Amino acid sequence: MTEPFYHAGWTHTTNIYEVNLRQYTREGTFAAFSREMPRLKDMGIEVLWFMPITPISIEKRKGTLGSYYACSDYTSINPEFGTLDDFKQLVRSAHELGLRVIIDWVANHTGWDHRWTREHPDFYRKNQDGQFFEAHGWEDVIDLNYDNPALRQAVIDAMKFWIRECDIDGYRCDMAMLVPLEFWREARTALDPLKKELFWLAECEEIAYHEVFDATYTWKFLHKMEAVWRKESPLGGLDEVLQYYDTMFPPDALRAYFTSNHDENSHSGSEYERMGDAAKAFAVLCCTWNGLPLIYSGQELPNYKRLLFFEKDFIEWTQPCALHEFYKKLLGLRKTNPALRAADPATAPHRIYPDDRCFAFVRKSGESEVLVFLNFSGEPLSVPANGSYQELFTGQRINNGPVMLPPWGYGVYEKK
Repeated sequence: MTEPFYHAGWTHTTNIYEVNLRQYTREGTFAAFSREMPRLKDMGIEVLWFMPITPISIEKRKGTLGSYYACSDYTSINPEFGTLDDFKQLVRSAHELGLRVIIDWVANHTGWDHRWTREHPDFYRKNQDGQFFEAHGWEDVIDLNYDNPALRQAVIDAMKFWIRECDIDGYRCDMAMLVPLEFWREARTALDPLKKELFWLAECEEIAYHEVFDATYTWKFLHKMEAVWRKESPLGGLDEVLQYYDTMFPPDALRAYFTSNHDENSHSGSEYERMGDAAKAFAVLCCTWNGLPLIYSGQELPNYKRLLFFEKDFIEWTQPCALHEFYKKLLGLRKTNPALRAADPATAPHRIYPDDRCFAFVRKSGESEVLVFLNFSGEPLSVPANGSYQELFTGQRINNGPVMLPPWGYGVYEKK
């Protein structure tokens, strides 16, 4: 039996913030983003996930600037973001603030003019005509061939580069399920000894991949939240997905819950397009359920627009960010209250007060307790609450009294 990989204790109480560097500032550089890190630290962010920072292929490029995910060199920096030294300085600054940095790793494919297409064409899959190709309809990339041991070693060596040179803290692995689990096992075995407590996040929802990865995505739940808002699913549909997660995934499997990310925002719309008036209540759910909150660039504004994916389209920041305190309170509660520890069977949420409008649950750890009420209706609701609690956002205290929820409202109550 394969020995389990080390699972750092801090991951159970952490959170992830996705950085779309191109669109984050007018400059779109490492240096410009670094100025934002103290604000994010104050908001309670702990892990910064940077979308790919490698140069982008020119051949078959989409749009003016191309896709982050069409890499032309695994061990170089995209010049639009700055230099390797700029990135090293960003990581040092992040560590000084107590932040961790992970980078996006696109292992399944590269751009059409990646250096390996010239230096190692045998690293790629070929069609029956001996030509490079991609199997999933992405015209600007081509597939790597993981049947080739030399390719696997080259990818691992490239991943080692970022740990050794830049002291990063882990990887978010793009479309991880398209790459054989055997490779990820080899990669983690080779990379973990380079730095203790690396964090491994997989963009996939494959149960078996938890053999290697600390955390995976919750696409099923995202799509069910959207279906509830569109009235294509009853509220009980959320329970069905969560029950599937609870029974099918390992009990220590960390899951990343989110209402937006770069794909959803650019291709399907902001969370306000996809979830309407329920967007904030769903954000509360993602921050208090049994997993890791994943927050996308600009959600703290909030950002209502779709950010272009292949062009410059910077986030129009205003200060202060209207939802800074909203996320700060939620992330702070997750950090300080042991009842919200993720992937711990002892703190598993228990649904209470079943209702076709109100999603309510309780989480406990010893004497610590958190009650969450979410009103997914356009009408005010009164919900009973037994015990003495203080509401997170308003500071209001209740003692064996009803909880009043406005339309699409929410309440997070900590036992006092």
